[in-house]
Amino acid sequence: MAELQVIARYTVTEGKEADVLALLGELASASRSEPGNRAFEVCRRVDEPRGVVLLERYASRAAFAAHRETPHFKDLVLGRIVPLLDSRVVEQYDVAE
Repeated sequence: MAELQVIARYTVTEGKEADVLALLGELASASRSEPGNRAFEVCRRVDEPRGVVLLERYASRAAFAAHRETPHFKDLVLGRIVPLLDSRVVEQYDVAE
């Protein structure tokens, strides 16, 4: 079974950058402790301070699905981060073997 690369692109609501970055730090720590997580990086766009990209790698599609069912995903992402965003796009890619 192929690993899954996830790229989540966020545009943060103006003035909420510090709040979102702090929450993303919590999310990264919690996500890295999941058994199916291989990597979780938070990156800010160089040319757009409100642009954030999450680079996430999971052992499988099932591991990513499990990630989305965790209490920290539901609380941090759905409950606290998404309301502070202007846009959110999540892309999924099977990693070529």
